[in-house]
Amino acid sequence: MNRIKKSFIYLALIAMGLVGSSAMALETTGTPGAPDATTTISGKQLPAPAPKFGGVIKHDALTSKPWWAPRIVPPKKAPNILLIITDDAGFGVPSTFGGVIPTPTMDKIANAGLRYNRVFSTALCSPTRAALITGRNHHSVGFGVISEQSTGFPGYNSIIGKDKATIGRILLDNGYCTSWFGKDHNTPAFAASQVGPFDQWPTGMGFEYFYGFVGGDSNQWQPNLFRNTTQIYPFEGKPGWNLITGMADDAIAYINRMHQTDPSKPIFIKYAPGATHAPHHPTKEWVDKIHAMHLFDDGYNKLRERIYENQKRLGVIDKDAKLTPWPNEVLKPWDELSPEAKKLFIRQVEVFAAYAAYSDHEIGRVIKAFEDLGRLDDTLIIYINGDNGTSAEGGPLGTPNEVAFFNGINEIPVDVQMKWYDVWGTEHTYNHMSAGWSWAFDTPFDWFKQNASRLGGINQNMVVSWPAHIKDKGALRQQFIHVIDVVPTILEATGISAPEVVDGIKQKPIEGTSFLYTFDAKNAKAPSRHKTQYFEMMGQWALYDQGWLLSTKVNRAPWQAFGAANPDPLNNQVFQLYDLTKDFSQAHDIAAQHPDKVKELRAKFVAEAKKYQVFPMDASVAARVVAPRPNITAGRTEFVYTTPMVGLPQGDSPFLLDSSYTITAEVTVPEGGGEGMILTSGGRFGGYGFYLLKGKPVFLWNLVDLKRIKWEGPEALTPGKHTLEFDFKYDGLGLGTLAFNNMSGLGRSGVGTLKVDGKAVQSITMKRTMPMILQWDESFDIGSDTLTGVNDADYKPPFTLTAKLDKLTIKVDRPQLTPEDIKKLEKSMAEALDGTPLRRVQPGPG
Repeated sequence: MNRIKKSFIYLALIAMGLVGSSAMALETTGTPGAPDATTTISGKQLPAPAPKFGGVIKHDALTSKPWWAPRIVPPKKAPNILLIITDDAGFGVPSTFGGVIPTPTMDKIANAGLRYNRVFSTALCSPTRAALITGRNHHSVGFGVISEQSTGFPGYNSIIGKDKATIGRILLDNGYCTSWFGKDHNTPAFAASQVGPFDQWPTGMGFEYFYGFVGGDSNQWQPNLFRNTTQIYPFEGKPGWNLITGMADDAIAYINRMHQTDPSKPIFIKYAPGATHAPHHPTKEWVDKIHAMHLFDDGYNKLRERIYENQKRLGVIDKDAKLTPWPNEVLKPWDELSPEAKKLFIRQVEVFAAYAAYSDHEIGRVIKAFEDLGRLDDTLIIYINGDNGTSAEGGPLGTPNEVAFFNGINEIPVDVQMKWYDVWGTEHTYNHMSAGWSWAFDTPFDWFKQNASRLGGINQNMVVSWPAHIKDKGALRQQFIHVIDVVPTILEATGISAPEVVDGIKQKPIEGTSFLYTFDAKNAKAPSRHKTQYFEMMGQWALYDQGWLLSTKVNRAPWQAFGAANPDPLNNQVFQLYDLTKDFSQAHDIAAQHPDKVKELRAKFVAEAKKYQVFPMDASVAARVVAPRPNITAGRTEFVYTTPMVGLPQGDSPFLLDSSYTITAEVTVPEGGGEGMILTSGGRFGGYGFYLLKGKPVFLWNLVDLKRIKWEGPEALTPGKHTLEFDFKYDGLGLGTLAFNNMSGLGRSGVGTLKVDGKAVQSITMKRTMPMILQWDESFDIGSDTLTGVNDADYKPPFTLTAKLDKLTIKVDRPQLTPEDIKKLEKSMAEALDGTPLRRVQPGPG
């Protein structure tokens, strides 16, 4: 196209209002008004203003001139973008950074591009992910914690504001194909049902296509899976199917579909596998591969030393970095474990390692899809290892059921856990490994996920490749980078501007700093452009400032979620100071030598906290899970259903825990008898079910797969109409002295009575009840049971109800907690959880 024609097009577009007269970087193709015309946009306003009609309209079409608005496209050299983030993986997990777990895909990307050893997260999953997709700090976008802990303050409500558009939305309106695969933990738990609203789902945040699960984690064998906003049910996985492979298959199909439809259109994919968040669910093939390698036979202490030496040899940590000491007071050294414990723990970690290796392999298949299409050279791949440090939420002993941890049961004895040894990592477990392995996988740092003041919780690593642009292949970069820097980097790489207005709403500034400058070999040793960064998670905090790191001393291990909260997390702290320019691993506390620097950085943290909505700080953990939030059940005490339905998530369904309640089912039994699920919530790893079994009415509570309490009618229901009732009288929350067990409080006792046609047929006292949460990735279902069942010995899903459900009524008598009551919860639960018998109950029905 000659210069005169380009100028004509540009002037015409100015006249249309599509671009401003100062936007001289405009790129256009085709003839203005023709169907094949394209244009880039200034991007300051999204969506771009509708252009003025440029044709001619007369009374008849023959004398009129048609005109088409140009199709909006990205700048000519804008690359495909594959943004990968794995889950709960610390610095020492991948082989790329000295780990023993083979990650050849990450190795390959590193060798074709760059390694980064100073990449920082927020210390928790969905806060990191909210920062990653918006380019703003996690409190700035409402994700001071996960949505399941959200509270009614701007920094903590788990709502990404309309004034903070995501990278998906920006790229979409600039002509990209945009998609999201895997984990979505940025939809509020109280907005995850099919009643919507869907503006906080991936498809409502600019990602045109979504295939994955909503929530923090998911059973990889039987996931609560969505395509866009539609649940994929009945589940269509084949025997042995696993979501890690399933999402790779779907992503590859998407890449090919987009390329074949329009090869010129660049693709943006956010790829977020569930690995290696619990449950650790790899295929047997990968478990066998890792087992044959004997990587962990000498224990977690030796593993840590081996990873440290590997890191030194590879040069991915400073040559003088010190290995911080093993926490004997927190985690028992390997040599002090019993032979049975060692056997169990090795099984736990082999399954974890298999999960990591399996996920990396499947990521490689997705990358290969770009290569097979000849598009790899112009694909920017950002592969971030972990959204926080390795998780220790399994506690020192690990657990076959993570749901148990979130109900305060984090010390299931080794001999009890051994009952799951042969099925560890299969569909029969919701497993997590011992925290000893987690500490080792954060080498050379210490502590874990949740610990925002220690590098083990926040210092990730990353590899980046862009073959057409990065020439310094295999090199290491050590500049300070935070996940908020990814969005501005992508925008600079694509030549797309951050918008000033989206949907008529003025946008808050991007808070990150592009690290594109590090792609150039001449900037290999350039100073970090990201100068200052705060960290805060559940009352633990830190401030990075040009190499200095002010940290609060860890005062709570991640598995200690039920303890009394620090009442003044801003000031009631032991402060530590580190010079990361000389102390790579945060090993030498020099606070005593530099009191003025401590004072200066404390003041800077307060300023950053005010700026980014960190206040009010809250150190509570479990108490925030039970705090009220605006779900669709808020304020309701009665729920009526007249037709079958499935898929209502826990955050939007009637909450029966810590309350008295009555469930009444009016059914019509057909000739020949009835069977099937009337109502269930949760699944194999924690929940309840009300069903007909061989015609007999049954109500069952599954207490985190450790104990099952079952009420059963004495005989099958006769054909015709019947009224079935389960009435539970909870022993109440004595709000003056909240406690957990024998006093008033959460998770305490109650009497359940099953009635048939008004007559009580069985009463059982439950000495303990579930205090906090049901299995979160299983839904509230009426008329059948999706995914896993609450009692495998009785039925297999979907266990469709063959009787007619005329009416189902749930009435809940819930004690009302005052703010003062909420504040008392954690202290009282910590006291009551000490020694609770539920920890040592035998598994299986009974």
